[in-house]
Amino acid sequence: MSSSGHYIALEGIEGCGKSTQAVRLAGSLNAVLTRETGGTPIGERIRDVLHDPANTHLSPVAEALLIAGDRAQHRAEVLAPNLSAGRTVVSDRSVYSSLAYQGYGRELDLDAVRRINDWALGGRWPDLVVLIDIEHEGAFARLADRDLDRFEREGPDFFRRIVDGFRAMAKADPKRWFVVDGTRSVDDLAGRIEHHVRSTLGL
Repeated sequence: MSSSGHYIALEGIEGCGKSTQAVRLAGSLNAVLTRETGGTPIGERIRDVLHDPANTHLSPVAEALLIAGDRAQHRAEVLAPNLSAGRTVVSDRSVYSSLAYQGYGRELDLDAVRRINDWALGGRWPDLVVLIDIEHEGAFARLADRDLDRFEREGPDFFRRIVDGFRAMAKADPKRWFVVDGTRSVDDLAGRIEHHVRSTLGL
């Protein structure tokens, strides 16, 4: 994928506030806003399967492959054309969620998850990743008034592994990752994120 645009991903567990911050950041940068899973019509159908709490029998490997399929379609329809045109893309989740959720959370082989998703992406990973870091207990207190989907119904050990996974990836690649405290106010987070993104990418 030839690319002259910037690819920015917002990451974190459910309830951390990343979707709100993705909207805020894309608006401030006049960027393309997208999400994984579900950033395309085909992706929405895959997302329905993945998030349906009735699908309790879906195997971890099948889950990982479905998400990689969504990612390949997202690359073809959203990432490739927009980045090639020089646009900035802000994504609510990215390939790093697969490493965190299916690799660390489901305890699948990390190298296998990385390889299948690198193939799906054609090697085009995010330029910058913003991790909204918050403990599982604090994030899930924010979800108390809504019906939980298939992922959100997982137990605390699953999400603790995911939090640890995100933190490990951020520590291993500090030039790409920017970690912010998810307990800060929405406006404070938005200001910190926008400042870092603009200064780092020269926007």
